[in-house]
Amino acid sequence: MRSYLSTAAVVLAIAAPVFAQNAAGQTVDKTQVNKIIDEGTTRSQVMLTAAYLSDEIGPRLTNSPSMRVAEDWTQKKFAEWGLKNVHKEGFDFGRGWTIERSSVRMVTPRPIQLTAIPIAWTPGTNGTISAPVFVAPMKRERDFDKWRGQLKGKIVMITLPNTGNEPDTAPFKRYTTEELGKLDQYEQPKFDPEAADRRLKRLDYTKKLGAFLQAEGALAYATMSYRDGKLVHGEGYLFGVGETMPLPGVEIAAEDYRRLARLAKIGRAPTLEINSEVRFDDSDTKAYNVFAEIPGTDPKAGYVMAGAHLDSWVAGDGAGDNGAGTAMIMESARILAASGIRPKRTIRFALWVGEEQGLLGSLAYVEQHLATRGSASDPVLTGLKRFYGWTSRWPITPRPGYGDLAAYFNLDNGSGKIRGIYAENNPAVVSTFKDWLAPFSSMGATSVVIPKTGGTDHVFMQAIGAPGFQFIQDPLDYGSRTHHSSVDTFDHLKADDLRQGSIILASFLANAANADKALPRPPLPTRPVVTDPFAYNDDED
Repeated sequence: MRSYLSTAAVVLAIAAPVFAQNAAGQTVDKTQVNKIIDEGTTRSQVMLTAAYLSDEIGPRLTNSPSMRVAEDWTQKKFAEWGLKNVHKEGFDFGRGWTIERSSVRMVTPRPIQLTAIPIAWTPGTNGTISAPVFVAPMKRERDFDKWRGQLKGKIVMITLPNTGNEPDTAPFKRYTTEELGKLDQYEQPKFDPEAADRRLKRLDYTKKLGAFLQAEGALAYATMSYRDGKLVHGEGYLFGVGETMPLPGVEIAAEDYRRLARLAKIGRAPTLEINSEVRFDDSDTKAYNVFAEIPGTDPKAGYVMAGAHLDSWVAGDGAGDNGAGTAMIMESARILAASGIRPKRTIRFALWVGEEQGLLGSLAYVEQHLATRGSASDPVLTGLKRFYGWTSRWPITPRPGYGDLAAYFNLDNGSGKIRGIYAENNPAVVSTFKDWLAPFSSMGATSVVIPKTGGTDHVFMQAIGAPGFQFIQDPLDYGSRTHHSSVDTFDHLKADDLRQGSIILASFLANAANADKALPRPPLPTRPVVTDPFAYNDDED
């Protein structure tokens, strides 16, 4: 027999949001999901944001002039969309640096324009320098003795040339269901303090290399690109004031580099002309993270957060790494503001800087707002030493705001579609995340896998026991071609994927912000025991 609701009950049923609650008390507002999907598809601005970042502003090296433009523009957009508390927070970083123009040519035995780029934070040539190359592979301090007395007046090629690295798999791919399933493998954490100590000691090598080359009278140095396909990257890490390499450095495309090495091996060394016009800027040695918020209705409920890094390398336009993540963070903020959400917890959006130099922006946030590591007597570490050394310091001391962060979600794996989320070794969140993903199964996002991931801005939040998570994204050509490279341009972004990612992120933030209970968090880390007390380590690793 068919039952009938009263007229009043029908009206209430239509007007009220539709909620689904899982066993953990985490609520999904399905009406809100529909609003988010509608706003994120029919009125999306994510590709306009990505295009402005990559085409108009271009590469955004930390503290460069283009980064200052990006800091201002992103704040203006957040404010334009109605977000609150839009501001930036500074931390000590180092020098600004930008390329004005550069050229590397082989002039003998025949003229060829080479594909090359100045290495970041190396000085310019002060005009054109012309000199023969000298192949002197070096990767450890003990290699210096082999070449002592032979480098004066030379352009020194310091990478050992190889025979090529042609890919044996397709450069562009999406995850299959089988591959996603294989991601769900728990890996026990490993603690090896001796390996960490060796990494820290090796970080002084580049400074020692620069001093050696200068003392030997070399005019410049060259490295070989680590990818074939005429791709260059230009990565460099001596950005601190007073740490800059003393002589110009260029990265040469692998094919061009190997040609030079072959010519030098069997005959007269080729002559190169290098003109590297770069500019340093020491007017403000602070770098700045950008923040914006949708205020919560309960000031005691804490906040949830999403972030991506705004900075990039300079060989391309920083489109996939990480203009894509930045655009999705900004678009999710716009979607939630436009949909009129009034969250219980504040939703905070972060655009980090200094990520490419060791996650320094997100680390600064952790130290300023969440927790510190080590004691006041520990030595001050800068640059990559700060990155590698921070998680080796004990104890962890929470700040007053430590417990306020209820969840952090990170996007930094290119333009690929979201296929799920990593639980980051926190099995207590798996069932909740599966419920939050359920509305998006038809969009291809279904997988919740356990592994802990690294290499980007949720790392130091995890390192203090904060609930930080990263999404699974289709690889596309991110790892094979675009990551850090000269082809990291808007052309490699996928509009449908970025719209999908923005929608899912917005929904996760809304769910986390309005959940009755905050997500379960791991315990505050304490110093672990050595995983393998019987291991002998190879000094070469």
